[in-house]
Amino acid sequence: MFEGLFIYPNVLARHQQGPESSKRARYLTHLADQGAACGTLLRIARELLIIAERLDLSADRRIGHEEIEAAAQCWTEYQQTRDRAGVEKWSKRLFQDVAAAWLRFLGQLQEPSVGEPKIPSEHVDDFIAYQRDERGLSASTLAAQRWQVENFLGHLGAEKSSIAAITIVDVDAFLDLKGRDGWSRVSIATCAHALRAFFRHAQRRQWCSPGLASAIDAPRLFRQEALPRGPAWTDVQRLLESTEGTAPRDLRDHAILKLLAIYGLRSGEVRRLRLEDIDWARAAITVTRPKQRKTQYYPLAASVGDAIVSYLQQARPRCHRRELFLTLAAPFRPLSAGAVYHVVASRLDALDIQSLHAGPHGLRHACATHLVAQGLSLKEIGDHLGHRSAYATRTYARVDLAGLREVGTFDLGGLS
Repeated sequence: MFEGLFIYPNVLARHQQGPESSKRARYLTHLADQGAACGTLLRIARELLIIAERLDLSADRRIGHEEIEAAAQCWTEYQQTRDRAGVEKWSKRLFQDVAAAWLRFLGQLQEPSVGEPKIPSEHVDDFIAYQRDERGLSASTLAAQRWQVENFLGHLGAEKSSIAAITIVDVDAFLDLKGRDGWSRVSIATCAHALRAFFRHAQRRQWCSPGLASAIDAPRLFRQEALPRGPAWTDVQRLLESTEGTAPRDLRDHAILKLLAIYGLRSGEVRRLRLEDIDWARAAITVTRPKQRKTQYYPLAASVGDAIVSYLQQARPRCHRRELFLTLAAPFRPLSAGAVYHVVASRLDALDIQSLHAGPHGLRHACATHLVAQGLSLKEIGDHLGHRSAYATRTYARVDLAGLREVGTFDLGGLS
């Protein structure tokens, strides 16, 4: 592996003869198989040699984050004495990130024990299997519920060794903590709903005492208490114009933003798009909607098609992946939910555009509000957004101020 990275004999010998050379070579080969670029492999290889020289990996001993941090601090201070580390933060961060990833690959990373639940994970797996098989919940809902339950159990850590030991006091204290940490009422209510479902299942399995699920309380949410709020359509147009560049990131983000704003797609729907979902011959786009358990077809707007073509021809990495949108740096992989959120939020922030929803869902709201202003019916808007029922769409009637004013001024002809 090292022969393909280093040309100079002395440098090559230093890496080949350095400590834990076989472990370093295995990890670099793994990264190369994942599609890591040559420049990335070089940077990591140099850092791995430093890490191997400063950490004792003999006898496959497990190393904790505190030991990694201490070694990173010593290395950074050494670099500074030789005027080689211009910014201490990034030199230390690189050492820690590479070391943690390498040791995790080797199975030698000692993960922190604080917050690790003692309750068997099989209980959570059984709950998720029930929600999937018996209730038919979507994969995204199951992932969210698993995260909420595991987050709660992780908070309890070693304090509780079984579900039977958990009390309503533990649940209330957790929800109160999240409120003080800045969670919104909606987030707390969502968490409470997931925990209530989990403990109902636990009660059926006789893992806990009866009544715990029904005792879980959450903030009261009022139906349609908040108007859907996204950026103004003029701001959306500014956002799209700001990405009309030729840089790879601009080309990719421009296509993503058009799909979010023009079609009102959800973040997951954009991330799940595949190359075969674009039917160029028929000028159509296929959108998979797991939430509604259906597939929807849209005509491919010319401006959206042009944006996607530019991205495919000039910016998308050449690799075996079939997902439409990928990371721009190796290893190439589909975009995460956080990455799509960053695409929207970072560009809104750069333009100083204020929006209650600064992520992809804000553009979905902006799309719906724009369609209302264009005079489309709620049925047409619901069909465009992929809503399963008119109930989900009718909240947008409340943002149609012009229409509401017409209703308010309607002359009933003397009827009282």
